[in-house]
Amino acid sequence: MSGYILDSEIKFLPGVGPKRAQLLEKELGIRVFRDLLYTFPFRYVDRSKFYAISEINSASAYIQLRGTIQSVSLAGAGKATRLIAVFGDGTGYIELVFFKGVKWIQEKLKPGQEYIVFGKPSVFNDRYNFVHPEVEPVSSAAAFGRSAITGVYSSTEKLQGGGISNKTFTALEQRLLSLVAGKIAETLPEYFRQQKKLIPLEKALHDVHFPPDMYALEQARRRLKYEELFYLQLSLVKQKFIKMRDATGVMFPRLGEAFNYTYTHLPFPLTGAQKKVLKEIRADVTSGRQMNRLLQGDVGSGKTLVAIFSALQAIDNGYQACIMAPTEVLATQHYNGIFRYIDPEKVKVALLTGNTKIKERREIYEGLADGTINLVFGTHALIEDKVQFANLGLAVIDEQHRFGVDQRSRLWSKSDIAPHILVMTATPIPRTLAMTLYGDLDVSVIDELPPGRKPIITTHVGENQRRKVYEFMKKEIDAGRQVFVVYPLIKESEKMDYENLEQGYMDITEYFKQPDYITAVVHGKQTPENKAFDMNLFVSGKADILVSTSVIEVGVDVPNASVMVINSAERFGLAQLHQLRGRVGRGVEKSYCILMTGYKLSKESRERIDMMCSTNDGFELAEADLKMRGPGDFEGTRQSGLAIDLHIADLGKDSPMLEDARSAAFDILTEDPLLESPRNALLARNLNEMRGQVVDYSKIS
Repeated sequence: MSGYILDSEIKFLPGVGPKRAQLLEKELGIRVFRDLLYTFPFRYVDRSKFYAISEINSASAYIQLRGTIQSVSLAGAGKATRLIAVFGDGTGYIELVFFKGVKWIQEKLKPGQEYIVFGKPSVFNDRYNFVHPEVEPVSSAAAFGRSAITGVYSSTEKLQGGGISNKTFTALEQRLLSLVAGKIAETLPEYFRQQKKLIPLEKALHDVHFPPDMYALEQARRRLKYEELFYLQLSLVKQKFIKMRDATGVMFPRLGEAFNYTYTHLPFPLTGAQKKVLKEIRADVTSGRQMNRLLQGDVGSGKTLVAIFSALQAIDNGYQACIMAPTEVLATQHYNGIFRYIDPEKVKVALLTGNTKIKERREIYEGLADGTINLVFGTHALIEDKVQFANLGLAVIDEQHRFGVDQRSRLWSKSDIAPHILVMTATPIPRTLAMTLYGDLDVSVIDELPPGRKPIITTHVGENQRRKVYEFMKKEIDAGRQVFVVYPLIKESEKMDYENLEQGYMDITEYFKQPDYITAVVHGKQTPENKAFDMNLFVSGKADILVSTSVIEVGVDVPNASVMVINSAERFGLAQLHQLRGRVGRGVEKSYCILMTGYKLSKESRERIDMMCSTNDGFELAEADLKMRGPGDFEGTRQSGLAIDLHIADLGKDSPMLEDARSAAFDILTEDPLLESPRNALLARNLNEMRGQVVDYSKIS
């Protein structure tokens, strides 16, 4: 396969060369022929229609004219020189204006010759003109055989500056398709293509770049999308089948004293959703197969309690359990909270973090190695080499997207037996994304909040209402509540963000003066000791206000906090806004989330803010987030990316196709689990070649 033409370096495509090749790789990641072929237009312009100049109006978008150049002249001087060509079509005249490449364009445009002009009309001095339109002689447009429907490709300033315009890009695609014609190997078996009514790959790749009509374009996009989603699911489902066959799991047949003590001493009943998930986990741990389950639950839905009940099942059967959290605050919170639920005489619990003292650390290592510690809460400290378990039966990973695959795999190897795995997230993941990121896990959802949790009242205010917000904060603090004030922290503008936070902190301490009001501050530039000190001030109720970056998004539980103020809320994603909002509303009091924004909001920002104000349902917001921003930006997945690169499929919009592709993968693998049948040889080969690209994000081994 190494000699396969699509693996040729892009510099060898006529018209590219080393300099352009470097630019294409740097700007768009195009390194070989295949990369260019699979760089698809992000939109299309229908150039089958010609407009008359007399038809142009203020609503005109990109349009196409056919007419004759009447005259070409230069105006201005020096760097301000511009070229003006007067263009007519019998219904009127319009100016074509060029500020760049004046000399080159002047040589190309011949008065009296017929041209096709394509661009967006603009208005100058109450007259319409075209600035830098595409202009080509009618004769060469016909010779080029350009499709009536033209693709528009992603571009950058550097590409444009390097002479790679959309027209150039289109020409390179045309050249490449001519070069590889008849040499593109089919990637789906004939029986499967017929079953799913999919056109051949070579035709799809031609028509997606140069569609003869809208129907052909639709068929091409359908074929390419389906193939992407199908191979993605085939890979994940195959891993699932192999795991089910290979992974024998430890058995937890007994529900004993530890479990029953907690169940009978709960101060409140479990919700129906928690009971349903516990039944699913119970079925896993008594099946003889290893559990690999993702537990999704909105903020405050009671996932931690489900994790504790799962751990108690392990302990009742003579095994150990560990619960790993991404931050020390969260691990400590879980540890402190456990004593409300367990019998400390029967269950020995420990907490292991980076700040655990050396003497205590040694005792914990010993207790885990000899089995006297039943349950350990911890951070990354749990995956250090010195940590070894006597018999780890269950590993729970909280906010699992915060841990890399290799970090999680080290946890797996801490015991001679493969433990059951429960990964949890409070970032609600849309069904399509869950099927993609965790396609080989069983997914459980807690979609019900515990009784007594009141919906959080969310409002949107402008910067000019800051004093009003302060007055409201004061009223809540005077009634005995606490307030979060959050500032964004985006890497690109980190310095400016810290300045905003510092300015905000000074502004708040000026308004909320000591000693009547105490304000704590937490951000990434503090030492761990200072950060812990200020955080504890707030958690213990000694500080009224916590000013922070979004570091408090995960896991800070302050039931007395009733107000969350988010500054520059337009700079946060929906999932992140929802996570931040979930820090309040944990007590019995009515809670509020105030979204403060600048005056000028983009359409997308306004949609996000409106969504936040209209619903408290994290799953509804997650679906909206996926549709608005796409999977690459989805909170928590940006660090890990998707299981394979999706060039054309869209998880937000193609969910019915994804479901169908997953179902097709299941059908094929149920019949032929190892893809050994001759009719599936092509699937087996392609899957093998993709192995380097497909990542199993759920697998911990």
